[in-house]
Amino acid sequence: DNLQITLKAARINANLTQAQVEKETGFARKTLISWESGKVAPRVDKLAKLCQLYGIAMENIKTN
Repeated sequence: DNLQITLKAARINANLTQAQVEKETGFARKTLISWESGKVAPRVDKLAKLCQLYGIAMENIKTN
């Protein structure tokens, strides 16, 4: 069973702020917050972009 972490934890582990992620990806901070809080799950293409930025495999991200 894979260890899964949240998007917020993945971002913090990558030493990135929400502002830095917003700048790198073009995703609105409001959107990042809703993904990190678990209110909304990002689409697969958006999740892939975040995972690439964070250096983590998609299957290691807990999206619910």
